[in-house]
Amino acid sequence: MKPSDNDAFLPMPTFGKSERLCSIVEISKLFNTGYTLSKYPLKLKWLPGDWNNNHQLKVVISVSSHKFKKATDRNRIKRLLRECFRLNKFVLTDGLKGGRCYLAILYTGSDLPEFKEIEVILFGLFHRLIDEYGKNTD
Repeated sequence: MKPSDNDAFLPMPTFGKSERLCSIVEISKLFNTGYTLSKYPLKLKWLPGDWNNNHQLKVVISVSSHKFKKATDRNRIKRLLRECFRLNKFVLTDGLKGGRCYLAILYTGSDLPEFKEIEVILFGLFHRLIDEYGKNTD
């Protein structure tokens, strides 16, 4: 099926390099002074941020090598988390209303998760983050 010129398409959500949190200084600041939200098996660390690019969020995703010895298991979980974030980040970008935020998504469970259960939990945590962001940035 080919899209016609009359169809309105939304742009595909992406998770590019400019949205990733790579700086050691920023990551340590996030983990040392950031706020925490959690619902098993996920934990969110977040901190209001300020930078000068187009994206509202800078994200780092982590899975414990202590609980998952095999790199293939850790990589699978990180892939699931990245995809959940990519598909649902519109909730945060709309809810933060132009605010900027550093975000760490940590998987703390000990079992391999299913995509649907992670998506539901992450969606709920995003809504809690929006509420908390408004309280901590005023």
